[in-house]
Amino acid sequence: MRNDHVTLRSTAVFDLLAPRSPAVPVQVELRYDTRDPYAVVAAFRTGRAGWVEWVFARDLLADGLIAAAGEGDVRIRPAVDDPEVVVIELSSPSGHAMFEAAAQELADFLDRTYDLIVPGNENLWVSVDDALSHLQSNDLS
Repeated sequence: MRNDHVTLRSTAVFDLLAPRSPAVPVQVELRYDTRDPYAVVAAFRTGRAGWVEWVFARDLLADGLIAAAGEGDVRIRPAVDDPEVVVIELSSPSGHAMFEAAAQELADFLDRTYDLIVPGNENLWVSVDDALSHLQSNDLS
């Protein structure tokens, strides 16, 4: 594990798709933190002060740029009619949302995460002691 942690941030605009309505641009902040090297966070702006965060595997983002990926609440795939667009579907008990994003923008973000931690080396950045301490402190609350 390394002690020189870094948080990578990138802003983007995804288009929220709705049936029979024009796409709505949504500000999104993509984050990658070396303290959680397997995950990517996508924070969606919901209003003046609101954000909704989704956390999913970095590998899911990489796989979804090439082919349909994901079996759970987050699914990512290239758009059928435009290879420069990626479709991101988010599902939860409170609803479902579908977004389109620029494939190149997501690929650039992913490449920047690989500059920090090469795929396959994530385990070198995980501290089992820190993870156990965090779990124990949350269990006591």
